[in-house]
Amino acid sequence: MRDREPTMRSRELGEGLRRAMETAGLTGVEAARRLDWSPSRVSRMLSGTRGTTEVDVGMFLAVCGVCRRERDRLLAVCQDQGVPGWLQEYGDRLPKQIVTLVDHEDKAHGITDFEATWVPGLLQTPDYARALITQAGTVPADEIEERVSARLARQELFGRGTCARFAFFVHETALRLPVGGAAVLSDQLHHLLRMSVRPPVTIRVIPAALGGHAAVNGSFRLMEFPEFHPVVYLESETTALFLEKREQVNAYRRILYRLAGAALDEGHSRDLIATLAQELSSDLEDGP
Repeated sequence: MRDREPTMRSRELGEGLRRAMETAGLTGVEAARRLDWSPSRVSRMLSGTRGTTEVDVGMFLAVCGVCRRERDRLLAVCQDQGVPGWLQEYGDRLPKQIVTLVDHEDKAHGITDFEATWVPGLLQTPDYARALITQAGTVPADEIEERVSARLARQELFGRGTCARFAFFVHETALRLPVGGAAVLSDQLHHLLRMSVRPPVTIRVIPAALGGHAAVNGSFRLMEFPEFHPVVYLESETTALFLEKREQVNAYRRILYRLAGAALDEGHSRDLIATLAQELSSDLEDGP
């Protein structure tokens, strides 16, 4: 079977199969031997470059002893693995972990994020994240701490010593939105200042005085990878949309190009963030 360009679904399937194999304590060679396959056949399945059949997936999962729930999930992914793009329907409750997003963040060598309303998740402090999730009112109370922990765990990306680069465009409105109150926002702004001087991180502010701008339709994230095509991630209250068609990704590249021309540079962005933080600190010192 001829290899092909991996899609979001085929990569997700490959990652699921890899996790199943590792959980079973098997290597690719051992799994291939048990299935009477060639090691290269297993390797292509795990990389998403081979159009795997449901029969092959079922056999592989049986060898790995995967539970029925995970088996059914991966078989469902297998059915649509050749379709580019992936719309995940969450329904009324968001998932405990957005596994697909986390997997792709881990593999990305470049992440460019635009946020219009709040501080990007990868830059949030614990108190800010907790207040944001709580005030949204869409997460059950007994899941809030778990959701906060999952969001903070994603920030380990910054400390892995990789060559990944991170660029954040944040609208000034997001920096002024009093999520959690003045003390929480002040701490969050100071955290942004600390992050802005880390070598792999760039933070630039879209000033409110600009008025309309290229990304008025909302927040998004562009993830770029060394081994496959870039992906744009969009999120709403009930859905997560992954875009990977070339024309879709190029449209968002053009938006980022315009944002780069309109945003404050890094130095002036730090100055603005520092000014807002100082204003909040003064208010807190003055008291009610």
